[in-house]
Amino acid sequence: MASGWGITGNKGRCYDFWMDFSECMSHCREPKDCALLREDYFECLHHAKEFRRRNQVYKEEQRQIRAAARKAKEDTEGGDGDHHH
Repeated sequence: MASGWGITGNKGRCYDFWMDFSECMSHCREPKDCALLREDYFECLHHAKEFRRRNQVYKEEQRQIRAAARKAKEDTEGGDGDHHH
């Protein structure tokens, strides 16, 4: 991680984020001044925001598919709005 060496022997994928965060921490007055750089570094390591966003997109896609299926079913049943489920 902090050594700069990745698993393949090259520079690690998050090393630049670590260096930015580390540099900030060594010069800041308060750790909270480096909060955004810390967030970037942790996102590089764990991809939490990316996964959360992917899940949101997936759920929305599924919602749209279900809505389209309901609409198609209503259209084939006559769609007069008097159907009770």
